[in-house]
Amino acid sequence: MPTSPRDREIVDLLNASGSARIGDVARRLSVTEETIRRAAKRLEAAGTVTRVHGGLLLKDWGPEPSFAQRFALNPLAKRRIAAHLAGMISDGASLFLDVGSTTAYVAQALRQHRELLVVTNSLAVAQALASRNGNRLFMAGGELRSHDGGAFGDEALAFVRQFQVQFAVLSAAAVDARAGFLLHDLREAEFSRTIIRHAAQSIIAADASKFGRSAPICLGDPAAIHRLVTDAAPPADIAALLTGAGVEISLAPR
Repeated sequence: MPTSPRDREIVDLLNASGSARIGDVARRLSVTEETIRRAAKRLEAAGTVTRVHGGLLLKDWGPEPSFAQRFALNPLAKRRIAAHLAGMISDGASLFLDVGSTTAYVAQALRQHRELLVVTNSLAVAQALASRNGNRLFMAGGELRSHDGGAFGDEALAFVRQFQVQFAVLSAAAVDARAGFLLHDLREAEFSRTIIRHAAQSIIAADASKFGRSAPICLGDPAAIHRLVTDAAPPADIAALLTGAGVEISLAPR
């Protein structure tokens, strides 16, 4: 349990989202980043937070639905998106697939493709595409999270940095008119940013329910994303942000 007022302030901030960047916490509390780092050491020693590169994770924070719950949401829209996106991928392509539920639908839609080179941190993706049609599948290492079967952390990041692929296929928890693409988890965002840097083309797969939602972690500059594949046109303000950043919006046919 946090004992100092400063430590309690940090935990109160983390309670809202489960994770945050050290710089953001410092700005919110009007203190230096070094002050937050010292507090983070105390909180980690007490078992309250986990320190990751540039950020803090609140232990045992889990308001986001489980993978199974998210996979069951909007299945028709996700299947349409997945089928449309799979049509953009040719046999023999190389790609990253992340741990998102919509990405798992994409993996299923790719099951008839041949000789893919797939890099993933998702157990669901690996189960869908490994040992099929001459595919080569590389699974990022590290401990698999119990709620979504995803591998994260330094070991997973070091693994995926070895690759340079044609496509990075990613999910988003929210799409906002001010910040663009958002996620709930700091480690997921860090992983996504890494694979974006190692792909020639980055594609977000997100159904229309994500438009206008909020999530605490910004994926980064929307201009790093080449295409959004979705099932309905986004609101005008979101469309303006994305098209202004050069993001192509591709609508899955009904």
